[in-house]
Amino acid sequence: MAERAEREAARLFGQGQAQLTQAEAKLGELHQYFGDYQQQWMTQGSQGVSGQWLVNYQRFLSQLESAIGQQQRSVDWHRANLDKLRQQWQQRRARLDGLRKLVERYLQEARVAADKREQKLLDEFAQRLAGRPKQD
Repeated sequence: MAERAEREAARLFGQGQAQLTQAEAKLGELHQYFGDYQQQWMTQGSQGVSGQWLVNYQRFLSQLESAIGQQQRSVDWHRANLDKLRQQWQQRRARLDGLRKLVERYLQEARVAADKREQKLLDEFAQRLAGRPKQD
């Protein structure tokens, strides 16, 4: 059960990493798009723009900044979630390691006890053989 829990935690951690990577990529794309749009403003602005174009540009830029803000919050959430998933995985991994060590210790103790029993039986058997009268 502990192995299953550790594997599930590792799977969720990997999934969280993938989601964070996607969110960061989307944020990067939005920043790139924002930069491209600003460059378009520079190019268009040097040639002269209408009032309507400027209003539309400002409205779109505002919407884009809002989208960037929302995506940044998403990235922040995914980072926090990934930290939580990492902690859960590490805890389950530590528990699994502890249980494995405990099982190994019990197995070692059982081997030692079995070896002692076997040695005792061999000693008793040897004593019985030594106590028998010899037959010629």
